[in-house]
Amino acid sequence: MAYDQLAAEGFISVSQGAQPRVAVTFPTAEEPRTDQADGMAIEAPLSRYGRHLVTIGSLPQPSSKNVVVNFRYGEVASADFPSVLWRQAMMRALSRKSKVLAYGEPEGTSALRRALQGYLWRARSISCRTDQIIIVSGSQQALDLLGRLLLNEDDSFVIENPSYAMARLAFETTGAAAIPIEVDSAGLDTSRLGDISAQLAYVTPSHQYPLGGILPIERRLSLIAWAKRTNAWIIEDDYDSEYRYDMKPLPPLWSVDDSGRVIYIGTVSKILSPTLRIGYVVVPEPLIAIFKAAKQLADRHTPLLDQDALAGLIQSGAYERHVRRQRRLNQKRRQTLIAALRTNFGTDVDIEGTSAGLHLVVWFRLLPAASEDELVERARSLGVGVYSVRPLCDPPLSSGRNEQIGLVLGYASLDPEWITYGITLLRKAIAEMEFSA
Repeated sequence: MAYDQLAAEGFISVSQGAQPRVAVTFPTAEEPRTDQADGMAIEAPLSRYGRHLVTIGSLPQPSSKNVVVNFRYGEVASADFPSVLWRQAMMRALSRKSKVLAYGEPEGTSALRRALQGYLWRARSISCRTDQIIIVSGSQQALDLLGRLLLNEDDSFVIENPSYAMARLAFETTGAAAIPIEVDSAGLDTSRLGDISAQLAYVTPSHQYPLGGILPIERRLSLIAWAKRTNAWIIEDDYDSEYRYDMKPLPPLWSVDDSGRVIYIGTVSKILSPTLRIGYVVVPEPLIAIFKAAKQLADRHTPLLDQDALAGLIQSGAYERHVRRQRRLNQKRRQTLIAALRTNFGTDVDIEGTSAGLHLVVWFRLLPAASEDELVERARSLGVGVYSVRPLCDPPLSSGRNEQIGLVLGYASLDPEWITYGITLLRKAIAEMEFSA
């Protein structure tokens, strides 16, 4: 068997009645490398896209080692996941294995797209055809594909400041240049757009990420008018619109756009789990075919069993019942966090973005921004994970906030008692520093 394997790989030649012979001439050993060669790095040839990625780099992933209470934003509680319902839905999907254990269409299963069509109309007042809905492997894939499809190396794009850093990186890696527009308490300040010419604008109008502003109708109409005037696309990231606590969600840009310039992105990561990697894009008519083609080249399709299970949950009404349950749970977590901050810091903090979403931003008026890194490390040493808003700002904010410590605190993955305990530890970390809160 060993000889057969060597012969099959071409290392030896075998003929009837003759001994096997080595069939390849191996190169002689290389000359020992010199000290100068040892210090040289091999430069890998890369495309322009690859070189842009090297230049821009990737976002550091914060370690959760030794963290007992983690206020990391964007995460949800594992205990909230509807394990029994999901298991039942997956079993039903497997019972139809003849349909799901094969390659599927790049745009997603017809069952899930039909289910989402109804859900988007009920939940977000979005009226669209099923062929305009394309299933993606998380909203991040949507951003990556849209960047590749809509941006050239010499283009520019408008983005909120501060903003979702992974969106900015996805667009900048194409070689396009960011035009950051600073936000205020009402989201993107559209009065600053003026005659700016850009290929697209990336916005989070229902809950500005991370500061939490909600774009009013005047600014929504102004943004759409700018897109018409400059022939730009608008990418609307509606990442956590299900979590509105004090009022109904505002209609998305898609529902007030009469020009076909808005591309709508949604996800189930904040309702079920980011582990599933299921998102969706609602695209205008001209982009349907090209986006489907891009999705097919990227990964053929999003996993079919997961799509089929999610479609079943939506069709049965279980998904929307779960949404309502999650809203109640996270409203309690939000209230607990706000109360803990007020109890421990009183009027020494300003809290933003409390009316929606799964995180808030807290500004410490009396703590200088220069001490922010020290505070984050000291809190981590006590077992509390807190995260600065500053890496999401580029350039730095021009307001007085730039002189204060600002933290983004996510609460959706924590039980209320842990939230209270974590803020108590944060206060202890501040008390141990050289200044007093």
